[in-house]
Amino acid sequence: MAVSTALQEAFNRHINAEFYSSYLYLSMSTYCDSIDLPGFAHWMRIQSQEEYDHAMRLLTYLEDRDGRVTLLPIEQPPIEFDAVEDVMRQTLEHEQHVSHLINQLYAVAAECADFASQVMLQWFVNEQVEEEKTARDVIASLDKVAGRSDALLLLDREMGARTLAPAAA
Repeated sequence: MAVSTALQEAFNRHINAEFYSSYLYLSMSTYCDSIDLPGFAHWMRIQSQEEYDHAMRLLTYLEDRDGRVTLLPIEQPPIEFDAVEDVMRQTLEHEQHVSHLINQLYAVAAECADFASQVMLQWFVNEQVEEEKTARDVIASLDKVAGRSDALLLLDREMGARTLAPAAA
């Protein structure tokens, strides 16, 4: 059974939001690279790839449900930030925004009584809890090393050790 028109439109809007997230984190990555924090740049590049994977997961799901994918324009992300702390605070704010968008998408699936979509979207609900916690943890680490360049360099090295998690089924 195909998804409803309302749910199809909601999925397309959210696919766009996930592609924007990927683009935003790629921009943050290039900023971190420009201020000589290659570990943070790497971390953000991995984050960008995860968001791209999320968009593709939704896109594939919509196709599997015989929905029509409509790719929308991707807004240009910011390219300048005040410091790496600003990058991470904006990351947390963005992840909170994405959580809100996921909740809205889930609500449309519930209104349409589309149980398959609700089950699929539960993974995204859980993922957002993890995304917000991770951003808060990095911010807490940055707060602890504030003003200590040697500690920031160690934290940067730690951020550079991040690997891309295998895509969930």
